[in-house]
Amino acid sequence: MMPTNKLSSPIAGCMRWGLWGAGFDTSDYRAMIELCLEVGITSFDHANIYGNYTTETEFGNALKEAQFLRQEIQIITKCGIQLPCANRPSYRIKSYNTSAAHIIESVNQSLINFGTDYLDVLLLHRPDPLMNPHEIALAVDQLKQAGKILQFGVSNFLPQQTNALKRYVTVEYNQLEISIIHLMPFVDGCLDNCIKHQITPMAWAPLGGGIFSDEGHPSFRNIIAVASTLAKMYNTGINQILIAFLLTHPAGIIPVMGTTKIDRLFQAKTASDIQLTREDWYSLYLASTGEELA
Repeated sequence: MMPTNKLSSPIAGCMRWGLWGAGFDTSDYRAMIELCLEVGITSFDHANIYGNYTTETEFGNALKEAQFLRQEIQIITKCGIQLPCANRPSYRIKSYNTSAAHIIESVNQSLINFGTDYLDVLLLHRPDPLMNPHEIALAVDQLKQAGKILQFGVSNFLPQQTNALKRYVTVEYNQLEISIIHLMPFVDGCLDNCIKHQITPMAWAPLGGGIFSDEGHPSFRNIIAVASTLAKMYNTGINQILIAFLLTHPAGIIPVMGTTKIDRLFQAKTASDIQLTREDWYSLYLASTGEELA
């Protein structure tokens, strides 16, 4: 069975599945993967640093236990951050490394961790001020030719950084922070650049992460009031409305849901059925900014 490159919407974000969150054991990982598949979520987002370099392996243990699952899912992972921890004692400080040698070494290690011979998507985790686009392109080309990665993209890259890299290698994704309380990609050119170059944007923290609360954001009450009104209009929930806000954009944003709760993932899945009007969308946008349009 040939792997499919098509990612699901939403994507299940796995950062909090292991050491940095829920502390899943192998049976928990497998159960969560299977629950995701039951509701049509087939794509799983990782980074090699998650869980201090342990989460990929833990996820991979579940795949080794049920090998049929690998052909049913897409694995996304990131590299490029060097995180000092007990599992990487040679790293003196947190830094970025997008050298060809580091990218290739990271991919080879991730393949071992997941117990697979290919990654569906490899992303560079952060823009590296020392990145050499030509060198990165050579590494990506080598990995694609070897069948070790199927697609390539970036994460947290601004348009000029993406385009500097795109001159040498095809960039298919950019994973950005986008939410009702993080509106910058709508106006700073990031999503415009995705449309221009047919780059698919992924949105991390699409519900605002842990700071979207009455204490954490000054517009929380305004946003919730508007979202509640729209939720009643569309006979749905507030979370679905806030995900539909992202899905309305023509760039084709795919939310990455960093949760360990299947109901939150299912809510994001059903948000695709909601077709917000322009006025609905702008009512949410203005509730967040607290300002009238010019």
